[in-house]
Amino acid sequence: MRARRLQVADAVAWTGAILGTAGVESDAARTAAEMMVRTEARGVRTHGLTRLASYLEKMQAGEVNPAARITVRKQAGVCTVDADGALGQVAAARAVDEGMSLLQDAPSVICRIRNCGHLGALGIYALVAAEHGYLALVFQRTPPLMGLAGFGGPALGNNPMGFGCPIPGPGPLVFDMACSVAARGHVLVAAREQRPIPDGWALDAQGRPTTSAEAALHGSLMPMAGHKGLGLAMMAECLAGALAGGDVESLRSGQSVPRSGAAGGQSTLIWLVNPALTTGSAFDAYLQAWTGSFKAHAGPGGRLPGERASALEAQANREGLELSGSLAAELDDIGAARQLAVPWTQGH
Repeated sequence: MRARRLQVADAVAWTGAILGTAGVESDAARTAAEMMVRTEARGVRTHGLTRLASYLEKMQAGEVNPAARITVRKQAGVCTVDADGALGQVAAARAVDEGMSLLQDAPSVICRIRNCGHLGALGIYALVAAEHGYLALVFQRTPPLMGLAGFGGPALGNNPMGFGCPIPGPGPLVFDMACSVAARGHVLVAAREQRPIPDGWALDAQGRPTTSAEAALHGSLMPMAGHKGLGLAMMAECLAGALAGGDVESLRSGQSVPRSGAAGGQSTLIWLVNPALTTGSAFDAYLQAWTGSFKAHAGPGGRLPGERASALEAQANREGLELSGSLAAELDDIGAARQLAVPWTQGH
């Protein structure tokens, strides 16, 4: 299977139209499509268009609500979003917008999202806030995914987190990470492409180390840095679970992650800070000095988190997205089933 190319604007329009066939309202479908395509363009291919098929499956199964009616409650320093089972991209984008509106008068805002789907790459929401001049921390709670050798199964979510910070001059410093050695999306891609995963990524259902992607999907992910990774995941559980008002019943029922992708009905916490109302000009002055020092010591190849992704996004906007043969085939199948052919760039 050969790689195919798709222009960014065409990818957004087509993805939004596909989500519309599943019952997602047009504005929400456009928002979700923009987030997914921008994630793809920035090189996070495990959380971009490769997730479309699983989102459609979850909407069809009722795990994600395509016709969600999101409600927002605001109080001093807190914005609570009841997502009504919405696609995570829609819920998180709404939360960031609502939270930023409160930052005009408050130095810090906590955004709590309840009952939403998989957010994709969390860094994209931190990036949006940072592009507006705000600092952002994003946490999402997941059902149990991680374990250590000897555990009786997954004991804790890999609870991803993202961070974004505006930097004077270049684009924002932004990154995200799961608390596992590798995000589950990498295992899903390996399973789809029928290739092994590196040693040290996962355990099988019996708690034994495995390099089989399929066995890993039925077993546990390994936490990064051992117990330190578990500690970070526990911190995220306290923030994105307890503080965000996560569903206690899902804990009691032992909700698990389906083989095809991330579970719906999750909780998220986004913390936004307005540097202008906290440290003022000292914030920019410090960052300018620190990033300059970092790059001077790092040498010609040194770069801040987010710089490579920004360059990839600029390239994608000029030349289009280059999608792997396996993903292109999957998108063709999705389009054929809904009578919406993928508008591939001709000649590629």
